[in-house]
Amino acid sequence: MRVVFMGTPEFSVPVLEALAAKHEIVAVYSQPPRPAGRGKKDRPSPVQACAERLGLCMRHPLNFKDTAEITAFADLEADIAVVVAYGLILPQAILDAPKHGCLNIHASLLPRWRGAAPIHRAIMSGDAETGICIMQMEAGLDTGPVLLREAVEIGATETTGELHDRLSKLGAQMICDAVARYETITAVPQPDRGVTYAKKIDKAEAAIDWSRSAVEIVRQINGLSPFPGAYILIPTDAATAGERIKLLQARVTEGSGPSGTVLSGFTVACGSGAIEVLVAQREGKKPMSAPEILKGLDLPQNL
Repeated sequence: MRVVFMGTPEFSVPVLEALAAKHEIVAVYSQPPRPAGRGKKDRPSPVQACAERLGLCMRHPLNFKDTAEITAFADLEADIAVVVAYGLILPQAILDAPKHGCLNIHASLLPRWRGAAPIHRAIMSGDAETGICIMQMEAGLDTGPVLLREAVEIGATETTGELHDRLSKLGAQMICDAVARYETITAVPQPDRGVTYAKKIDKAEAAIDWSRSAVEIVRQINGLSPFPGAYILIPTDAATAGERIKLLQARVTEGSGPSGTVLSGFTVACGSGAIEVLVAQREGKKPMSAPEILKGLDLPQNL
């Protein structure tokens, strides 16, 4: 197969590597390099870095409003395009250009969690399972018919980062299967019922409100880990606003008390029930287990 690959973040990298081992990648499309790091120097996306390492043709247009970009895409004469978290809206001319159209790897059990942040939203909503769908792309937002679908259970303390890595590997396996068997697979239209939308994560969602239930707060912590990271502010002499501590993994535990009260260690009472923080991160430091971080951090009695 002559394959065009379109993706940007780390989630897409295992997919590109798997496809490159089995098919001819005629071009890789990714978002342009963006300023990053302390020096704010332009940094290529993980997909671009992977493509360059593999010696693949790399392209990163700002958009597809220019007819020259659409023509250049069509001139690749691809059999199929694989799109994985690319980050640009594809016009119909791009969707129609490859012989077999464009396939998308979506990290949810469609039609649940169409949109930008399906992994985060599945955990934050307390879903028992999620999965991967290989979808034939069309103009609507994640509305296309599904070629392959596989469900996975979500662990009780599983974070978005952990689930992200599992689903990325699963997606790589499934897309290789879909491309190899494309002409023999029947695409199934998505049902009209059960549609939900996974809106983009807003950093304003990251502040922890201890008046909420333990179950809700654990879902918030695990769902926003590692980015943007649910957080609390701890008063310090050095920072008038307090030091921001990211809570990166937690579980529901026994205990009760006024909301925000530290019961013991890193166990905190909530509006109902209590949580035990398992992993946290201080500003400028690496993530650490709760016992490690408490060696150098004095928690106030009330958070």
